Amino acid sequence: MNSPNLTRRHLIAALGAGSAFAAMPAWAQGHSVHRSSSHGRGGPRIPAGFGELSGDVIDLTVGSGHRIVEGRRGPGIAVNGSVPGPLIRLREGQNVRLNVTNNLETDTSVHWHGFLLPFHMDGVPGISFPGIKPGQTFTYEFPIRQSGTYWYHSHSGLQEQSGHYGPMIIDPAGAEPVQFDRDYILLLSDFTVLDPHFIMSRLRTGEAYFNRQVSTWTDQYPMSGEERRMWAEMRMMPTDIMDIGAPTYTFLANGRGPTEGMEYLFRAGERVRMRIINGSAQSFFNVRIPGLPMTVIAADGQNVRPVEVDEFQIGTAEIYDAIVTPGRDEAYAIVAESMDRSGMALAMLASRPGARATVPALRDPPLLTMGDMGMNHGSDGMDHTMMDHGDGAADATAGEMDHAAMGHGDPAATADAADGAMAGMAMDGMSMDGMMMRDTTLLPPDVAIGPGIDMVSMAPTDKMGDPGLGLRDMPHRVLNYRMLTALEANRDTREPSRLLELHLTGNMERYMWSFDGRMYSAVSDVPIRFAWNERVRVKLINNTMMAHPIHLHGMFFELVNGDSAAHQPRKNVVIVQPGASAQFDLTANEPGDWAFHCHLMYHMHGGMMQTVTVVGPGGGT
Repeated sequence: MNSPNLTRRHLIAALGAGSAFAAMPAWAQGHSVHRSSSHGRGGPRIPAGFGELSGDVIDLTVGSGHRIVEGRRGPGIAVNGSVPGPLIRLREGQNVRLNVTNNLETDTSVHWHGFLLPFHMDGVPGISFPGIKPGQTFTYEFPIRQSGTYWYHSHSGLQEQSGHYGPMIIDPAGAEPVQFDRDYILLLSDFTVLDPHFIMSRLRTGEAYFNRQVSTWTDQYPMSGEERRMWAEMRMMPTDIMDIGAPTYTFLANGRGPTEGMEYLFRAGERVRMRIINGSAQSFFNVRIPGLPMTVIAADGQNVRPVEVDEFQIGTAEIYDAIVTPGRDEAYAIVAESMDRSGMALAMLASRPGARATVPALRDPPLLTMGDMGMNHGSDGMDHTMMDHGDGAADATAGEMDHAAMGHGDPAATADAADGAMAGMAMDGMSMDGMMMRDTTLLPPDVAIGPGIDMVSMAPTDKMGDPGLGLRDMPHRVLNYRMLTALEANRDTREPSRLLELHLTGNMERYMWSFDGRMYSAVSDVPIRFAWNERVRVKLINNTMMAHPIHLHGMFFELVNGDSAAHQPRKNVVIVQPGASAQFDLTANEPGDWAFHCHLMYHMHGGMMQTVTVVGPGGGT
């Protein structure tokens, strides 16, 4: 069904539809850019968009320059001279050698996000390799053991914010499970004119520094005086949705701002595959195409049973592939609205170059609720219908328990409707009695209590059916994790032998983030250990008021979303909603040391990172 002149091998990676058919520019062919300091504003201007590279040997060069987006100039770090860096297109079963040359004046790295590979090729300085020194070339070499949509980015310093990222596609060794006529990448990201180190310093000294939607007594938010007093007494903000929004950020589609003409051509009735990657440093997006449904066919590079929706939330580092079939309208707007609704990335599906659809206005900003603070509601203060009640995986008789306080397990019986009701619960009738938001006695004994924890979720519940902040009351179909089902059966369906509970902790005022109260700098030599090939259920409990996209390197896990063990969806990033919990099953069969962290870049550098060690079959890594 693929058209003869637009095959999967020749993806239109859009510098704008008019130039998408042009010859590959020099900067996409392995040529370096001038050496200059990291995050500098000088050097060459870095263009938006990307070319395509493929083959068994690929040369990449990292350099710096400046970027101009929507008329604003900011620092840039480019791979092969562009932001995003070039599309790397490979095939399942091949061996690839990627030579990365560092033309910066500081160390750099490339992490191959979502790839199954030897741990020393994963590209995380301090965990899997020492990094790439200025002027040096490092060669990554590994077999391609999977297919799907992925991406790559720096894991050094804050370079990702300045543009050090790019898309990847692995074509399957056999036939695609879904037919399509056109194949496009939409890589979402965030641009700022500020040096990312300045951003980090301001976040540490005033967490709300970049939040332009802070509530005041004269704002238009639909809150009563009682609700406003309640938030003030708790020293929390119901508008604390994203740490950074517009105008500090300009949201990008393939490196282009919303008025810079990003477009994808189509003919009416064609099946168009959109590979949507959230390559931002710190942003969640709510993606929709008004007037056009989307059929999601893959998540984080892994095939899922097709599910038709009208909108979905994509957390930082998540990937969704969707099929759309445009009709006879001249154009359709692809809207990626930031979760706080301060701005949007924008592109067009166009029947001809230059065709434009009406762009919807930004919707009203969402507000946090008691449900986002881990509050249950009921006559006794607990909503027992929302509790996670045990199954074999969480039962102490099934294996070792990592927290003696645990007694809750599989949330499969929890209904989507109950998820949404809890997540969106308002504060009506609530009082401060019992709202012990900082009661650390609720935490298990192995969570380190200290200044890094300023909130404790009183009764976190599973919210796999929560579509995300701002999308809970939509009249149209919105994706949630419970709607995802693996297309191919999972290879390992063993019952997990133990439950590992990890708490996501933080102090938002001090901008300190951690697992179990321990920032990464304090635990770099105390990894999370898994035995070879053991089957573990991991429960993440979010004791903060922010959604965290948690990413595990080197392995896929299966979301415990109510599906059978054979068809739980495979992912490598999971969003843990505010004040909630999420669970996944993991088979530890990739030996070595792996990074495990929040993929909000400033949270990761604020301490929410750990090392996972999988002991090899011979007892070593």
